[in-house]
Amino acid sequence: MVVETVADSGVEASQFKSALRADFVEKGLSGFLRDGKVESFVNVLNKLDEFGFPPLEIFTGSAMDLLRKECRGILKCREVDELVELVEVLAGFGFSIKELMKPSDVIKVCVQKRKPKMAIRYACTLPHAHMVFCDTIYEFGKKGDLESALTAFEFAKKNSNSINMYLYRTIIDICGRCHAYQKSRQIYEDLLSQKVTPNVYVVNSIMNVNAHDLSYTFNVYRNLQNLGVEPDMASYNILLKACCLAGRVDWAQDIYKEVQHLESTGLLKLDVFTYSTIVKVLADAKLWQMALKVKDDMLSAGVTPNTVTWSSLISACANAGLVEKAIQLFEEMLLDGCEPNSQCCNILLHACVEASQYDRAFRLFESWKRNRVQDMPEDDKENRASNASSGITTARSRSSQLYGLNFAKELSFMPTVATYNILMKACGSDYYHAKALMDEMNTMGLSPNQITWSILIDICGSSGNIEGALKILRTMREAGIEPDVVAYTIVIKVCVENKYMKQAFSLFAEMKRYQIQPNLVTYNTLLRARSRYGSSLEVKQCLVVYQDMRRAGYRSNDFYLKQLIEEWCEGVIQCDNQNQEEFSSSMTDTERPQSLLLEKVAEHLQKNIAESLTIDLQGLTKVEARIVVLAVLQVVKEKYSRGHIISDDMLITLGIGKVDTIPDELELGVKDAITKLLQDELGLEVLSKGLEIASNTQMYLESTNHSTSNSEYLGSNELPTERRPVVMQRLMVTRKSLRQWLYKRSSLRR
Repeated sequence: MVVETVADSGVEASQFKSALRADFVEKGLSGFLRDGKVESFVNVLNKLDEFGFPPLEIFTGSAMDLLRKECRGILKCREVDELVELVEVLAGFGFSIKELMKPSDVIKVCVQKRKPKMAIRYACTLPHAHMVFCDTIYEFGKKGDLESALTAFEFAKKNSNSINMYLYRTIIDICGRCHAYQKSRQIYEDLLSQKVTPNVYVVNSIMNVNAHDLSYTFNVYRNLQNLGVEPDMASYNILLKACCLAGRVDWAQDIYKEVQHLESTGLLKLDVFTYSTIVKVLADAKLWQMALKVKDDMLSAGVTPNTVTWSSLISACANAGLVEKAIQLFEEMLLDGCEPNSQCCNILLHACVEASQYDRAFRLFESWKRNRVQDMPEDDKENRASNASSGITTARSRSSQLYGLNFAKELSFMPTVATYNILMKACGSDYYHAKALMDEMNTMGLSPNQITWSILIDICGSSGNIEGALKILRTMREAGIEPDVVAYTIVIKVCVENKYMKQAFSLFAEMKRYQIQPNLVTYNTLLRARSRYGSSLEVKQCLVVYQDMRRAGYRSNDFYLKQLIEEWCEGVIQCDNQNQEEFSSSMTDTERPQSLLLEKVAEHLQKNIAESLTIDLQGLTKVEARIVVLAVLQVVKEKYSRGHIISDDMLITLGIGKVDTIPDELELGVKDAITKLLQDELGLEVLSKGLEIASNTQMYLESTNHSTSNSEYLGSNELPTERRPVVMQRLMVTRKSLRQWLYKRSSLRR
């Protein structure tokens, strides 16, 4: 109030400044801070600054402590906006903002509150703002908040005096972390469009983020020369990584030869990552001899293999089924002084299991556990270290000798969930052994995952214990682990193999209720569950699975399912030795998609045939038409056996055409084949009923519920306005003959 009064009175600033005592002013300002009156504090600072009294000169140690405390209090209350406004004012008066609080603490709260602009405004008050910009973007990216990271990036660019390459590199890396690969490319292209040459680190980042796309990564690499950027060792390592992900051994070998040449000229020095990556590429391709040759190159160059290198070498031999060679490499690794990790041990165990050397896998596991450094007394550790340093190799543990192993070094082996999963697979059908391993996992503080439970279900089901497998599935959910598609598929497979078909389809329905999408194995397991169909219900079940499979985008084995349905349909004709080879599946055009037939069968089985005996055969060949008609008759026969009475004639639609046209050859073939089937083979009375309709095309299509693609039958691609008569070619099976046929069939069964 005094300052404002003086300002209004017109007193000169120099007179006012000389009349003030800094210690009294400091006490007054400190009072504002103690009372939490930040706004009044800021107002007085501004007035003092107008009178030429620098606020920074007023603050001594005690007042500065109060200011720090106030800033931290605001931050603790997560009032980010208020804090940023305060530090911007203080920065304008020359205060050192980084001394008031840790920048990382402010950025952390901004990230939690999703305030990217406030974070950048705060960073602008710091002398090393360009570094804090990157830290801010990185922190947002760690939280998976790509939108805020991009906002911070754009805001940081506006507040930067020049192009910050580290800023571009950070946002590209965050795009990769958030799987926004296209966005990373847009940012890189935007940088190039500004006629700015990126440095090699930015180029490496864009290549690394898009390493899954081999073509794009190599395009970026090829453009390096146009940009005038020299690739470094990291660039070549990323190219090798891209080749590894794409499985392109040939390209990886070419790059390896190129970097070897550059090393021979002194331009580059291959590092352990380069060798490890090329070894992994060869290991994945089962080229173990070439992988070992790379190891020799590595040793000749004076580069010491690390755990990743050894693991890849062991994996190369394990993938090729060379268990002995893999174990030999593992021993060389120990003798070389390289400490194996759990992944390396798991690779060796998996190799034994894949080679059906189950007993050996368990011996290795027990040996590693006995040789664990953590379990040894301190004196024993010192003795072993002393023996190793003096070159004594006879200090191999008794447990190692007992199991025929030659490991001369103790291990810091810590089993993982994957370790126990591998060992459980080695239990074969021994459920109790597998369950004991699962219990051991719990004592080790490891939580069984979905794979663990699925393996246990498979082992239980392989012994024919269906109830046990179903119980494990329920226990899995009770334990807090939601069964996935693999667990369900395994139980369905167990049910199918033991002819528990009702339970298998019930599990499939349960998957759909829990919104678990079946995979190709699930669908094929159910569709191949039967060697023949006994009822329309069974056919409906499989057709529902078939249609769901097609909607999910999987290619189905239509021919196999068609054969089963055809066999079921032919069951209508009993005790009849007539020649049916004419209608075998081989007569169907092999290039014609089978799905149309199956969809037609599904359509007729799903509607209520008891109320409407209508069959639509349009677009089907005579073989397919025969199957559809027999499928409907099968359903009619089943309903009749349950007491349903036929009250209508059966109408079969063949096709449509104009009155004055000759019927299509395909239509005649279908008509003759179906007439012969119904009259000669089944003894039914069949009448030809051509229904003439005077209507325009649109009315006809709407009344018969056909798609507009049928307009070609009317001779025009456009909807005509004139009314022209058309004929719907149909066959009618009289209800009297149907009743006689059904009565005769039921009498034969009795």
